[in-house]
Amino acid sequence: MDWARDWGQDAYGYFMAFTVYGVRQCFRWIRPGEFMMGSPENEPERFGDDWQHPVTLTRGFWLAETAVTQDLWEAVTKENPSGCKGKNRPVETVSWEDCVGFIQTLNDLKPGLDLRLPTEAEWEYACRAGTKDPFSFGRNITPDQVNYDGTMPYAKGKKGKFRNETVDVKSLPVNPWGLYEMHGNVWEWCSDWYGDYSEGEVVDPRGPENGDYRVLRGGSFLNYGMNVRSANRSWNEPGNRYNNFGFRLARGQKEGGA
Repeated sequence: MDWARDWGQDAYGYFMAFTVYGVRQCFRWIRPGEFMMGSPENEPERFGDDWQHPVTLTRGFWLAETAVTQDLWEAVTKENPSGCKGKNRPVETVSWEDCVGFIQTLNDLKPGLDLRLPTEAEWEYACRAGTKDPFSFGRNITPDQVNYDGTMPYAKGKKGKFRNETVDVKSLPVNPWGLYEMHGNVWEWCSDWYGDYSEGEVVDPRGPENGDYRVLRGGSFLNYGMNVRSANRSWNEPGNRYNNFGFRLARGQKEGGA
């Protein structure tokens, strides 16, 4: 592929990477498949997830193995809005509109990239990575696995440390599909407008056609254990910026075609 600097296959599957101004970003191939989106009614500390329902993704897509780093953001924009500074930390304090603008600039710099934000369904599918528990790591988590407020553990779990800041990407364990920090660290913007899930089985969902808020997923370093579950949803106005809002790049399954 013209956009790829390097590519290969490892224990997690296929990967490809591009480089811009000397900064490398690696992507993982996420194969098509089916999963149960949302949380079952008996999931502890469940809230705001709406009903669990079957989703089919008919086309695979590429998803960045990490959130966009400050190094990549600064290479493209020559600015760094982040509060927790570090070139390998995720960029934060970025709005949905900022992210879309960044993606457009990057696509202009590297023709053929065709980057975008992931849909909410793609995001949860990739976060779960074939798992069915509240987390891709199992029924519970620790701060050694996820960057969240460990003083507020999930489902009566053991209390742990609260870092009160982001950590470098790829510094915590990877999920079964080769993706880092899908739980915690920073909330990640998705492409969808926020709204109720459709009832019944859904194929390639993209969310409502319009709305007031955009979807955020994954929880952050400031959130409790229950907020970083695979199914947990959040939302905010597309122009708002907070110090725990970041994003992850996707490629493929564009509007109007593959």
